[in-house]
Amino acid sequence: MRLGLRLLFAFFVIVGLAGFFALQVFESEVKPSAREVMEDVLVDTANLLAEQAAADLRAMPPGGTLQDSRLAQQVAAYRRRPVDIQIWGLHKRTLDLRVYVTDATGRVVLDSGFGPEAAPPAAAARSALGADYSKWRDVYLTLRGQYGARATRSVPEDDASSVMYVAAPVRDGARVIGVVTVGKPLATVQQFIDRAQRRILVAGFWLLGLSAVVGVLVTLWMVRAVRQLKAYATHVHAGERVPVPKLPGELGDLAVAVDEMRERLEDRERLEHTVRALTHELKSPLTAIQGAAELLGDELPADDRERFARQIQEQSLRLRDLVDRMLELSRLEGQRAIANPQPIVLLALIDEVATSHVPLAIQRGVGLVWESRADVTLAGDPESLKLLFSNLWSNALDFAPEGTSITASLRRVGAEAVFTMRDTGPGVSDFALPQLGQRFFSLPRPRDGRRGSGLGLAIVRQAAALHGGSVSFQHASPGLLVTLRLPAAA
Repeated sequence: MRLGLRLLFAFFVIVGLAGFFALQVFESEVKPSAREVMEDVLVDTANLLAEQAAADLRAMPPGGTLQDSRLAQQVAAYRRRPVDIQIWGLHKRTLDLRVYVTDATGRVVLDSGFGPEAAPPAAAARSALGADYSKWRDVYLTLRGQYGARATRSVPEDDASSVMYVAAPVRDGARVIGVVTVGKPLATVQQFIDRAQRRILVAGFWLLGLSAVVGVLVTLWMVRAVRQLKAYATHVHAGERVPVPKLPGELGDLAVAVDEMRERLEDRERLEHTVRALTHELKSPLTAIQGAAELLGDELPADDRERFARQIQEQSLRLRDLVDRMLELSRLEGQRAIANPQPIVLLALIDEVATSHVPLAIQRGVGLVWESRADVTLAGDPESLKLLFSNLWSNALDFAPEGTSITASLRRVGAEAVFTMRDTGPGVSDFALPQLGQRFFSLPRPRDGRRGSGLGLAIVRQAAALHGGSVSFQHASPGLLVTLRLPAAA
């Protein structure tokens, strides 16, 4: 499974668990809390009615009822009262309290009837007047000085038909002479609970949707950052010089740490490779110098002494050139970016470098021809660019046959300055073409068959990469075509 899918899956699992636990909290806390609030209101109501029923119960004859009492009339008037009100968006069209009163023995002496639909005369038909309620929990406990309450289902199999009953004692001084019980169907508050549940579900779905959007955005951001790191690693593996991706937080620190590790590993590998290659390159001139020096110790004719002395001088120059180029290449490889880029008119810089090579071109009988010239400005390091073009001209002069010309062009293509140079020499084989620009890889010069150090084109490649550009080599039939691309200024 890909990283993005893993992150998204983990995010949805967490959000799903949070939503599940939120619903569990609703089931375990919100519904019971609503019923607790209703019970608290019924307690207040029962105690208020108990105070109103006290005088009627004291005046009631033994075995009588309160059906004709002032309290019974008030309860009946309450049941007949029309109601059509709106409570927080929900309509209430019925009065739902059931009130019954028992005497000290638990006998019902007043009953308003069952449920909200029971109104006179139906209430009388369904009244529990005269029934023995002494065994009901609300009456039984209240007559004994305890808190009495119960919840009873009108339909035994239906929890929604439950009615909550709360009782309060009717006292004559310290003596309990009766019980007033107030009942209210739980279904009357269920609509408020259902509405709260719907709102919580809607809010939960919105939260889930927003969380999903946030999760997708965070996942995309994370995946994008990881892909930037992957792309950076891919370019580094390919040997390209690319800037460290700028990422926030720990990912940015990781990118910097990886880049620093890469630099250390590259420095170590470069040093090892350089030492091996340099040792190999130094053997030939040192052997030639040693041999010539040993021969000069003997008695030799003047011509031979002059030849060996010239050989020592040539090999010494070769060693110095090798060391100078190694220092230049090491300096370029050690730079991660141009410290102080300056605006450079590229055509003027190329003309300056080409002019310095004119004497050597005349000596070797090679001409310099411009096909096209364009004024292109870029930001860079003048010394590094001069070194780049100097090595390009030197390499072309080494391989251009006498009596031919080196053709160059400079033009702007989009946001790039494109410089091409072509000689008409023997060209390069397919095997050698990809290796051009590698350190210490060189081909024999047509003029004298000698090989160079191979550092010239390596310097060209490194200087181009330092400026964010690239260099490529192609067959020209005959000769070799070198294409240099550098980012131009806007």
